[in-house]
Amino acid sequence: MTQPAAPIKFYSMHLSGNAHRVLLTLRALDLPFELIEVNLRAKEQKSEAFLQMNPFGQVPVIDDNGTVIWDSIGIMTYLALRYDDGRLLPRDPAQFGQIMTWLGKTSGPIAYGMATARRINLFNAPADIDSAHAIAHDFLHVMNEHLEGRAWLVGGTVTLADLACYAYVAHAPEGGVDLKGFGNVSGWLAQVEALPFFAAMPKAKVGLWAE
Repeated sequence: MTQPAAPIKFYSMHLSGNAHRVLLTLRALDLPFELIEVNLRAKEQKSEAFLQMNPFGQVPVIDDNGTVIWDSIGIMTYLALRYDDGRLLPRDPAQFGQIMTWLGKTSGPIAYGMATARRINLFNAPADIDSAHAIAHDFLHVMNEHLEGRAWLVGGTVTLADLACYAYVAHAPEGGVDLKGFGNVSGWLAQVEALPFFAAMPKAKVGLWAE
């Protein structure tokens, strides 16, 4: 596979599920990268220098030797198209479309369900936790049924779909979303965690930024 001319600069925050999915993609593709931790609590992501890279002032961002990409799904897709041989993002139209469907869920029920509930608990985000829990549970029921008899979300091996969905599902309990009763989802999480390139996202405690 093609390799970058120099390590990719990866602007991250260790408790961000969006950043974690990019981390897993970089590791899955065995790409050299320089991890740059952005202090969100100190608003480093809103600095003039950072806003020149991402005008929305959010992590993750990568700088691939002058090519700057922001938004986790945009980054993952870029990396797969630039450096992958078709393993993580198969070029078969049907599989490609199915993967895109799951990637779309990261900005839908995953974002408004598990991720929002987690932000409320950890970072005191102003949102309705009951609504977030309802969205999360509806999504998990569908995901659990989809995974019946399957090891992976799409096809017979890990793809961007799995890497994109993993973090906020795995850390759903931090938002008060119980994964008990979703056996297929739990089995899928274990499959991802058994991958040789896997690296865990640190666990966090409720009220983290209230202190």
